Amino acid sequence: MGKGKKQKADVAKLPKKKCCESKSRCGRCPLRMLKEGTLPDGYTVHKRRLVKVADKPVKADKPDKKATKAA
Repeated sequence: MGKGKKQKADVAKLPKKKCCESKSRCGRCPLRMLKEGTLPDGYTVHKRRLVKVADKPVKADKPDKKATKAA
């Protein structure tokens, strides 16, 4: 038995948390993965950073000021 590399089943590497901004995009660059369509479901890239789609801030409805004063 040799001391070679262990082979894993075809497991996709997760993208980096932040793009390194090099011109020759690395294998785990989130921008490259987004362009190729290999980015995992539920993730997107915003300002060169990997973010979850569910992390988008949702604006809450503000109560009407007139309705609260009348009560």
